[in-house]
Amino acid sequence: MTDNEASVIDESTFSVRRTIRIAAPIEKVWTAVTEPEHISRWFGRTVLDGAGVGATGTITFADYGSVPIRVEQSDAPRTVSYRWGNDDALGHLRDELDDHATVFTFTLEPVQGGTQLTVVETGFEHTSDPAKNMASHGEGWVSELDKLVALLEGDA
Repeated sequence: MTDNEASVIDESTFSVRRTIRIAAPIEKVWTAVTEPEHISRWFGRTVLDGAGVGATGTITFADYGSVPIRVEQSDAPRTVSYRWGNDDALGHLRDELDDHATVFTFTLEPVQGGTQLTVVETGFEHTSDPAKNMASHGEGWVSELDKLVALLEGDA
């Protein structure tokens, strides 16, 4: 499995960023980060009420619960953004997206031998505890994206 660096937390911009390389073609990575049945294989059980910008639904994590989500932007096969109400520090899950939701964007680039994927999550200044949430999500992107790499490189 490709070894990738950890997430970078930028307290000045209230963001978390992680860039990884995956030994898989961009089309395969795009499918894995945009289609609910594929997202469910590495992230959390994902259900959307449609496809494309404006689709809403949930991502459900075992032992955590369901987090509301909405597709904010999509430019296949390069970028896709999701808004989600995952405020770990709050102590309970929100049923709907509100002003406290963060946005994460996947950007894909073809590179020699596969795809470079960068995730940037922003908006932590609007959460209940920005520092705690950035730390938690920084760790989360490491474990979740490492699952994506293992899945896609195992199937390659």
